[in-house]
Amino acid sequence: MLSEVIRVDVQVKGIVQGVGFRPFVYRLAHQHDLKGWVTNDASGVRLEAEGRRPDIDAFLASLRTSAPPLSHIEELTWELHSPIGYTEFSIKESVGAASHEVHLSPDICVCEDCLAELKDPGNRRYRYPYINCTNCGPRFTITVQVPYDRKHTTIRDFELCEDCAKEYHDPSDRRFHAQPVSCPKCGPKVYLLDASGKRVETADPVSCAAERLKSGAILAVKGLGGYHLACDATKEAAVRELRARKRRDGRPFAVMADSLETVLRICTVTEKERELLTSPRRPIVLLPLKQEARKLLPAADSLSPDNNMLGVMLPYTPLQHLLFQDGMELMVMTSGNRSGEPIVYRDKEAVPALQGISDYYLVGELPIHMRTDDTVTSVFREREYIIRRSRGYVPFPIDLSAVVQPAEGEPDKSGNPPILAVGGELKNTFCLVKDRKAFVSHHIGDLDNLETLDSLIGGAEHFQRIFAAEAGVVAYDMHPGYRSSQYASEQKNIVKIPVQHHHAHIASCMAENGVYGPVIGVAFDGTGLGEDGHIWGGEFFAGDYSGFERIARFGYVPLPGGDAAVKEPWRMALSYILNDEAAELPAEWLNTIEPYKRDIVTRQILQRINTPLTSSVGRLFDAVSSLTGICHYAEYEGQAAIRLESAADPETSRIYPYEVKTVQGMLEIGTAPLIRELVREIRDGVSVSRVSGAFHRTLAAIVADICGRIRSQRGLNEVALSGGVFQNRLLLALTVDELERSGFRVWLHSKVPANDGGLSPGQAAIALGKYLTQEGMREACVWQYPEK
Repeated sequence: MLSEVIRVDVQVKGIVQGVGFRPFVYRLAHQHDLKGWVTNDASGVRLEAEGRRPDIDAFLASLRTSAPPLSHIEELTWELHSPIGYTEFSIKESVGAASHEVHLSPDICVCEDCLAELKDPGNRRYRYPYINCTNCGPRFTITVQVPYDRKHTTIRDFELCEDCAKEYHDPSDRRFHAQPVSCPKCGPKVYLLDASGKRVETADPVSCAAERLKSGAILAVKGLGGYHLACDATKEAAVRELRARKRRDGRPFAVMADSLETVLRICTVTEKERELLTSPRRPIVLLPLKQEARKLLPAADSLSPDNNMLGVMLPYTPLQHLLFQDGMELMVMTSGNRSGEPIVYRDKEAVPALQGISDYYLVGELPIHMRTDDTVTSVFREREYIIRRSRGYVPFPIDLSAVVQPAEGEPDKSGNPPILAVGGELKNTFCLVKDRKAFVSHHIGDLDNLETLDSLIGGAEHFQRIFAAEAGVVAYDMHPGYRSSQYASEQKNIVKIPVQHHHAHIASCMAENGVYGPVIGVAFDGTGLGEDGHIWGGEFFAGDYSGFERIARFGYVPLPGGDAAVKEPWRMALSYILNDEAAELPAEWLNTIEPYKRDIVTRQILQRINTPLTSSVGRLFDAVSSLTGICHYAEYEGQAAIRLESAADPETSRIYPYEVKTVQGMLEIGTAPLIRELVREIRDGVSVSRVSGAFHRTLAAIVADICGRIRSQRGLNEVALSGGVFQNRLLLALTVDELERSGFRVWLHSKVPANDGGLSPGQAAIALGKYLTQEGMREACVWQYPEK
């Protein structure tokens, strides 16, 4: 029987297109003397193979264990059949299907093999800025539709030359069916434009651009997902000029280093951070600057004015590598946009959009279909702690299987209509759920203009198209003023599920960790509309995806001027002082803020004019930052808190007093004693670092205290931490320490941000949970995709 020939029909789902999976199958089949075929289809990769049973078994085992490094198999199924007499093993043309279950690969950095060819004067792709193969290059950003084939990407208008066509059709070549494959003869070109958009005549646009950078010029450089604004990061004048032109204010710039060795000279790097820096995803990694870095990098203070962290990445495109070949070590690489606008990605828009900022434009002819910013990430306790999820990570899915657990003895009703969650107003992302997989979008940005809203709408339509998943449910923030919520409310013939902001934060953390619940949820952020109409942001919940009960909160204080208080932290300082008649403002603070401004806001607070109430811990940070004299006016969101964290002495063990009382059946944390003692220490000359350190430690102690009280009431021992305030690494570390010392199991973000960039998967998880459990909708759970 061992010599019996059988046929196996195999379906592979996951990230298996554009990563060299078909040639891998082709070589594996030849290795095991099998006959048949392999193809891409709209579900992933499909193949049939005939051969002896032992060879078939070995082949199936190797499909998983030896798959290409950039592939990710989520499901591998097969059926055995009688042979039909295949005489060879071939790679067939891709076929379409109605289900479109394929998962696209994220964009991948240029591989070592292509880099070697890029630097080899004898290679026909020497210094070719678009060199790539099946193991590297653009994927998501150039894909128009699936299956992932050349004709479905933006390179379709560039016809392969004879040499490239030979590689493309040769299964033994690493460029076999590498869809973006091209060369200087047949592929897209790169050219340099001056400030007016006129082409600079030069034989080597990249070398010419590098010379301009070294001379102090600012360049717009096209990347995988859009344009960067670049300058020499070692030149203080160039960095300052870029900051002034872009109106970047105090926000830190990301830098790109020529090598890991350069990064190690200026930053402290752990093994996990090194792993992220050098991974195929090539994110921006937040790293602590070494003390001596300011000598090696004179522009350090201009690059990152408010703290000692620097966002660093390594080159990920051939063009970026070429820019570094002429002796540069560090370049600023910041998003190519004006403040508040989305990143520029269309060539025809680059010059008008960036005029007055860029001196030159290094333009590439390969069109970008979907704009995608760089990912920003960090490491917390040897685990990735992501800040902005975008290029290199999108559209890799997140499993939401834990959201709904079937009752014992009942089958899992996995069918449900696709769900579109449209996120919040700031740091917007959207999320499309299909078959319990959450496809979280690239970073869209703050929805404060029409261009960014259009980017959200266009991106959501693109995701529904490429995943063939027309949304039957839309989830959105309950704040009616959010543009994302208004877009959702305008949709027709669709189930609409509003979601409370902080519930979404906690659900997001639970979902990415595969936690069903119930848990204690701690959500600290700046702004989020609460169910009572007030602005929440210092909340403690108990519950799961289907519902959360608010158990505790920080005491409400007036938010004078609404959004104006976010930009002017001194308003919150005054609000907290006036909230406690026993507190007094520090003399230096009084001398800093103009009397007429103080008088106006004082009347505003006392007379409750345009002063919504807030429990926000983010605004509490603003108040303390102003009271200590660190930040009275914020140039960007979170600046006051960032400066306060940077000033803190982490070794301070003191804890300020606070009070906990029950108000209308809810625990309320009173901060009046805290503020009173903090101000007294400021007046007594206690250092700002000690005051800030004690404040951070007090917040951590409060979290452990309140969670302990909730555990006593509800018997819950798992805590999920979410919200933008928990991007504060000192607070996060102190809080986790306190909770773990108290015996809690703590869940943190890793796959999506704790900030509002992580709202959309939380909204989607809640919508999925509510849809599948809502009474009267159980039969609707078994949902079939409409026939196309």
